[in-house]
Amino acid sequence: MTTSPPPGPVAPPRIDCETETPSSFPQRIRVRNHTFRSDVGPASGSEDSAPGPHDYFDAALAACKTLTATWYARKHQMPLERVEAHVERDDAEERRGKYVLRVRLAFHGPLSDDQRSRLYAAVAACPIHKLMTTTEVLIETAPLDRTAG
Repeated sequence: MTTSPPPGPVAPPRIDCETETPSSFPQRIRVRNHTFRSDVGPASGSEDSAPGPHDYFDAALAACKTLTATWYARKHQMPLERVEAHVERDDAEERRGKYVLRVRLAFHGPLSDDQRSRLYAAVAACPIHKLMTTTEVLIETAPLDRTAG
């Protein structure tokens, strides 16, 4: 009988981001086996060739809410067929500490009123919503150790 060794330490999740072309804004981002891009708009001196950081921040909330609804519906055997989320950003007062995201959701499928209510309650508590509104996020910025993996 062979036994596998005990699991070693798990590496923390890591996102890598780097400039695509020297002296330009567009960035290449890697998350696990996924690659995507980010840029800024013409007002900031670039060409809007990809979503910007605020877009990804807002999109994280939309994705979390739709994924939470799908997960919750499966767990509770609800006939949810499809979810739509639309996020509108009001960043007019961001520099004064106020950033407003208005999320509108649509649940498609033969759901009862009770099931829809339960889905709204579930998505109101999605992990990214809680992270954005109730968690103290600490950010440490330091030089990249080029000798590390």
